[in-house]
Amino acid sequence: MNIPSLKDKLQAGRLTLGSWITLGHPAIAEIFAGAGFDWLVVDMEHTTISMEQAGDLIRVIDLSGVAPLVRLTSNDPNQIKRIMDAGAHGIVVPMVNSRQEAEAAVAATRYAPTGVRGVGLARAQKYGAAFQEYLAWQKNGPVVIVQIEHKSALTVLEDIFTVKGVDGFIIGPYDLSCSMGIPGEFEHPEFLDAMETIRSAGQQLEIPGGIHVVEPDKDRLEMAIKDGYRFIAYSVDIRMLDVSARDGISGIPGIKQESE
Repeated sequence: MNIPSLKDKLQAGRLTLGSWITLGHPAIAEIFAGAGFDWLVVDMEHTTISMEQAGDLIRVIDLSGVAPLVRLTSNDPNQIKRIMDAGAHGIVVPMVNSRQEAEAAVAATRYAPTGVRGVGLARAQKYGAAFQEYLAWQKNGPVVIVQIEHKSALTVLEDIFTVKGVDGFIIGPYDLSCSMGIPGEFEHPEFLDAMETIRSAGQQLEIPGGIHVVEPDKDRLEMAIKDGYRFIAYSVDIRMLDVSARDGISGIPGIKQESE
């Protein structure tokens, strides 16, 4: 296994940029991995990507020299075990609302005695050839990013962010706004206050904060950087494809676009 540098970058407070993979074809992951991102998230929560497809995407991303992460369907230790065995460098854990849930996610990435992950020989361990190397790496190497996306987490941010092994957080704006009763109202004062509460807590506790700039908009990306976020997801494969396709034929005579 290639020892990833993403954890080192996060711990040093450096900016890291990644993107979101929702399409299961390895060519998509290969193209994105060649673009210069620090990391790529394979999204299993809101897609039809299977475990087998996730394994192929992890392999392509890893062999391209980019850190492969996987957003889980849930905080499930059995899924985490299989994802880590496939060679993921870490996980993005949805809906973390307590210290106990954060601790469980970290423990699922580590072997006993510090964790609860079952031991097996797979791609991550080079099918057994690099077991000792991986054994040493898994003690502190896996990257664990928790998603803050429910109002119940707002009162226990310090409890979550101070869990040993949690390397950063990323805000889930849609779920957060829904839990607050203001779905999708991202300019609502209460939502903006919640965002600031999360961002400020992360900065005070010196844990890298993350946000997803969903649209491929460099101005919004620069704003996120200025706001101090250090784990920034820049767009997503489907939005980049859609925007690029529409922009490519925009203004050409005789072409009627769907949005018109």
